[in-house]
Amino acid sequence: MTIVLGALAFGTRIDEAQSFDLLDQYLDLGGTWIDTADNYAFWLHPSGLGGQSETVIGRWLSKRPGARERVRISTKGGAMGFPDNADGLSAGALTAAFAASLERLQTDRVELYWAHIEDRSVPLLETVTTLGGFVADGRAARLGVSNHPSWRVALARQLASDHGLAGYSAIQLRWSYLQPLPGVGLPQSAHVHAGPETFDFLRAHEGVELWAYNTLLDGGYTRADRPLPDAYAHPGTARRLTVLDEVAAETGATRNQVVLSWLSGGPLPILPIVGVTTAAQVTEAMGARDVVLTAGQRARLDQAA
Repeated sequence: MTIVLGALAFGTRIDEAQSFDLLDQYLDLGGTWIDTADNYAFWLHPSGLGGQSETVIGRWLSKRPGARERVRISTKGGAMGFPDNADGLSAGALTAAFAASLERLQTDRVELYWAHIEDRSVPLLETVTTLGGFVADGRAARLGVSNHPSWRVALARQLASDHGLAGYSAIQLRWSYLQPLPGVGLPQSAHVHAGPETFDFLRAHEGVELWAYNTLLDGGYTRADRPLPDAYAHPGTARRLTVLDEVAAETGATRNQVVLSWLSGGPLPILPIVGVTTAAQVTEAMGARDVVLTAGQRARLDQAA
């Protein structure tokens, strides 16, 4: 099981020293993937601009000889200035954004680079060609796309194939065990939730992964001070939580650990991203790798809805 470390809060909600400690802990526990974005976390910084998370990660890498060879970096471009003045997915914007990300990260390459949000003002071929160029010149090993509908991902992949370019091999969407009511707004309006079409797409396109974010619903599974959003106020939530508690008791795991095991251990390739701000959260998340659900437990969790 791969647990991806979500670094959104690094350099803003938590300071550099705390961020370094969490990165060290994750690496010591065998973690391999760090996920960030160039606009993290503009809404938490007085400047109103992002770059803080990448900057902290870059400083950490520079002070930890050998760490760069032990971790893989995932970052995103296209949403700096969101929502009113997002830089978007044009050739010029992506070229500038990627160069700035590499500079902040103090590296010459990333293992995965994402188109962060949709930009339908730009011809899709322009975006595909630009991103494919990052792979061709060796600065990105792979490409991903977040918060896009499946049909746009399929079209982009076909364009890339037609032009001999690297295409998207990962999709990043909101996904967890509890499910919101269809059509009810989520707290973060720009986020796109995975659904049946997403999983249909994954089954039809071998080699494409789902990177799931907001996997633990901002603490909603375990923290009384973090109630679930209104979109989750329906009978299916109670049914799923009942079975989740049963399986947690059977395995000796926490609710969060069962959710992460359920996400990553199924028939489709899903990598859960876990945003952390404390050492206890890192320990709990990485402990989920030791939670192995039986076929029966997984079936009960699947059928609870």
